[in-house]
Amino acid sequence: MIVLFAGKIRFFDTTLRDGEQTPGVSLSPEKKLKIATKLADIGVDVIEVGSAVASEGEREAIRIASDARLGSEICTYVRAVKQDIDYAADFGADSVHLVVPVSDLHIEKKLRKTRDDICTMALEAVKYAKGRGLIVELSGEDASRADQEFVHKIFSEGVDAGADRLCFCDTVGFLTPERTREIMPRLCLAPLSIHCHDDFGFALANTIAALQSGASCAHTTVNGLGERAGNTPFEELVMNLETLYHIHTGIKIDEIYSLATLVSRLTGVPLPTNKAVVGEMAFTHESGIHAHGVLKEASTYEPIKPEMVGRKRRIVLGKHSGSTSVAAALTEKDYHPNDAHLKEIVKRIKELGDEGKRVTDADLLAIAEVVMNLETEPLLALRQFTVVSGSNVTPTASVTLKVKGQEVTGASTGTGPVDAAIEALRKSVADVADIRLEEYHVDAITGGTDALVDVMVKLSKDDKVITSRGARTDIIMASVEAVIAGMNRLLRE
Repeated sequence: MIVLFAGKIRFFDTTLRDGEQTPGVSLSPEKKLKIATKLADIGVDVIEVGSAVASEGEREAIRIASDARLGSEICTYVRAVKQDIDYAADFGADSVHLVVPVSDLHIEKKLRKTRDDICTMALEAVKYAKGRGLIVELSGEDASRADQEFVHKIFSEGVDAGADRLCFCDTVGFLTPERTREIMPRLCLAPLSIHCHDDFGFALANTIAALQSGASCAHTTVNGLGERAGNTPFEELVMNLETLYHIHTGIKIDEIYSLATLVSRLTGVPLPTNKAVVGEMAFTHESGIHAHGVLKEASTYEPIKPEMVGRKRRIVLGKHSGSTSVAAALTEKDYHPNDAHLKEIVKRIKELGDEGKRVTDADLLAIAEVVMNLETEPLLALRQFTVVSGSNVTPTASVTLKVKGQEVTGASTGTGPVDAAIEALRKSVADVADIRLEEYHVDAITGGTDALVDVMVKLSKDDKVITSRGARTDIIMASVEAVIAGMNRLLRE
């Protein structure tokens, strides 16, 4: 029988213990305090600060977190060993996460003991911890691969010995949601926690299934940190409960993203780009259809508002972008192209996307500024250009322009391919006007050999001097574009 979320759901966060066991992660006591403070502020009920027996640094972290009086219960992981429990009590912990192995695999192969040995150890440890004034959460390690009759026995006897809470540990992610619903109801002999690992990608689903079946507390880590594939992600569980199951968790959900980024920064583990809720792409849109829908009505392609979790929507531009998203991005930066210019800007963005390039804000503005200065009905229009250059070849360029309705072809050599192309352009319009290049400047908008190139030229005719720009990934094309745009303006004036 499934019990649908009976009572308030509590959150036991183990980012600072199980999460820190992520390979390569090591947190100083000061960093642990920063994370613990944020966890308490956001509304987490229990914070497992570390393992008391592990090191002096771990014990110091427990002490400073306890002394900080954060408002959340400060817990530490202990084995069924008196020294572990003494450390917990001596350094100020409120509670212990008392873990004993319950699967025969762990009992026999890891500890070389019997089930009776484990029962004796567990019960004596519970009593001793209670005698030291600690809240006890008795936890069955590898419970999902254990004989469930034995799990029930040790939990039952643990409660009789004084355990305040129980915890079912799916240590290697072996549960399925269906099996979780079968197991949990019978084990609710005291407030029951569920602790899941994500080896098979079921941690979140199994945690929800357990909470639907009588468990009242979820063990989580921020960003799903933890050994191997990690633990149940705190932010995903909270937003699933709040949004899909309409459960008020008591968590300050608008601070979820700031918590996720804090943990990412202090642990050195980057957020996966496509991670739910807190990943870079969670509220980012490129597709023309999606971006168009979101800009008209956000809920068309956003199941939750980004502001709910402290985030903002992003529209990125690429080959899937449509005119609506490009226009919106430009309007945001106070650029207002006409229809013809917008069409050309979209065309150029798609060309960059087809080259495998993501269009940055700087790229967009460079393209927009160039296109919006182009003549809608130019006097000069490029038909084609060809440039030949090499180690043993004099740079040579030929261009064909449409000049006042007539096609004109010009050719020239130069000191380099760009110089040759510009000189060929000048010769092509020589019969119409004497236009001179006064200044030439080039910038790469972003890094990389495929960066968009921004070319600025100063051209003169008689006593008139104008500045013009071109922006392409090809420096010769950008230069040609800049010169032709400038020539059009000089001839028009």
